[in-house]
Amino acid sequence: MPWIILLFAGLLEIVWAVAMKQSAGFTRFWPTALMAVSMLGSFTLLALAMRTLPLGTAYVIWTGIGAVGAFTFGILFLGEALTATRICAAVLIIAGMVTMKMA
Repeated sequence: MPWIILLFAGLLEIVWAVAMKQSAGFTRFWPTALMAVSMLGSFTLLALAMRTLPLGTAYVIWTGIGAVGAFTFGILFLGEALTATRICAAVLIIAGMVTMKMA
């Protein structure tokens, strides 16, 4: 169950990162409100998962889901560049997450 909670915490991290981008520096109300709510939810779920999971593992997985998810969202929906270097970086993040999980 803590892994499922951690997955949802990571997904909410993607939501708050995207909402932060859409808030235009906190000048737009609804994206800013969504960011605050999803951030609170993400941190809460992370804290719940950390009751059982090791700190390092939980944090790496949480940030990795958020980083790769935001990277993917940016490419698919915001027209951000898809380059070999950026793909390599995302693969390395995923490799780090898998390695941390196996450790």
